[in-house]
Amino acid sequence: MAMKVYNTLSKQKEELIPGAPQQMKIYVCGPTTYNYIHLGNARALVIFDTIRRYLEYKGYRVTYVQNFTDIDDKIIKRAQEEGIDPLQLAEKYIGEYFRDADALRVKRADIYPRASRHIPDMVEMVKVLYDKGIAYQEDGDVYFSVRKFKDYGKLSGRTLEEMLAGARVDIDDRKRDPLDFVLWKAAKPGEPSWESPWGEGRPGWHLECSVMSLKYLGFGFDIHGGGSDLIFPHHENEIAQSEAYTGCAPFARYWIHNGFVTVDQEKMSKSLGNFFIVRDLLHDWPPEVLRFFLLSTHYSSPLDYGPKSLQSARKSYNRLAHTLESLDSITDGEQEAVMGRLSKSAESFRDRIALCTAEFEEAMDDNFNTALGLAALYNMGREINGFINPKEFVPTPAAIHVLVQVRRRYQNLLGILGLLPGEKRRLGAEYLERLRMIALSLKDEAGELMPSQLPAEPQEMLDLLIAVRRQARERKDFQLSDRLREALREEGIILDDTPRGARWRLV
Repeated sequence: MAMKVYNTLSKQKEELIPGAPQQMKIYVCGPTTYNYIHLGNARALVIFDTIRRYLEYKGYRVTYVQNFTDIDDKIIKRAQEEGIDPLQLAEKYIGEYFRDADALRVKRADIYPRASRHIPDMVEMVKVLYDKGIAYQEDGDVYFSVRKFKDYGKLSGRTLEEMLAGARVDIDDRKRDPLDFVLWKAAKPGEPSWESPWGEGRPGWHLECSVMSLKYLGFGFDIHGGGSDLIFPHHENEIAQSEAYTGCAPFARYWIHNGFVTVDQEKMSKSLGNFFIVRDLLHDWPPEVLRFFLLSTHYSSPLDYGPKSLQSARKSYNRLAHTLESLDSITDGEQEAVMGRLSKSAESFRDRIALCTAEFEEAMDDNFNTALGLAALYNMGREINGFINPKEFVPTPAAIHVLVQVRRRYQNLLGILGLLPGEKRRLGAEYLERLRMIALSLKDEAGELMPSQLPAEPQEMLDLLIAVRRQARERKDFQLSDRLREALREEGIILDDTPRGARWRLV
């Protein structure tokens, strides 16, 4: 089955054909770095990470670029409130972004360009547009003349009349036309600025993604992604300035947009104040559960968040995780097993698993339908449990051989969705001293449970603290157990108690 994707540009599903054989070039709009990411931001991160993972599973060599907007009105305002340099504020929240994105199992992009590091490239694009007569200058500001780009509106489907009606609400007197948008802003006192032919200033928001996507992926790259709130005006303006700059089309061949996360049917956003910070949610919910929730409906549909949403997601996710635990238990972690003669029931089971795999791929091939992909995994889980749970099941070498293969396949499909349980990052060296301080602070209370010689590696130190907590629980010293768990939580290490022991994760 050919892969198909809904292209916002053409308003229909199209076969996804790369510009170069077995390669896929993707650009995704990243965050404006003035705060922690919220659940709405996280949906785009998880959706496009999953798309990337699936394309790699299908054998594509993916080049994945995601920008950071590190200079912007919101960043400047927040920095002024905190009394620090805007780029320093942005740097802080870029670090916080990685902490949250890593926790959500979002694979690192190949390139993370920042707006502030591409100012000369942006000045050059504005200069070309200005020299072509498509841009004009007013008091140090440079604007793009929308009416000089005949295809304006082709992404959003809006007519100039519709856009003009909306533009009348907030008219900038310096514009020659209310539809025009800013490419370069004249410097204001106390704000970061750079030199340009039009005087000191800084780029407009829309400019950075055009410049950086063209620089790292080239004109006509494969997929441009982002939230549906970016269709207009951000992505519409990107197309206009990029195609006017080069004089050809298309700037990007496929445009993919994920739907909003809503709260009681209203869009989640920082400006509305109805947002939920990912960092806070990760303190109470495993990352697999958050990621499952974000993938539980088709990416293009709205996803409504409510008090019971994550409870339901956890219950559903646990079904997938328990199936994998059962496979691990019965195969005892074996990677290979001796092949023997298969029974008819084992042959039939293997064939049904192949059908479930085909169902998963068919769902993902059809516009990356993760909801149907999850349904295929549930079908696979029912087949697995139906095969291994009956009393008459005999774990012959041949049956174990099949189950080892099934486990590998099941893990691969869970991995495409970023839902393998227990994935965790390695502890960095910076955790060692923090964990040692926890151990020393609880040494008197722990008594003989805490050895006098503490480990010199952060992972060994954490393993020791988890073991101390387990022993405290065994002797019903729940005060020590709770204090240890809370101390780790304050360092961003969350312990989840499971039937197979405590599992740790970072937030």
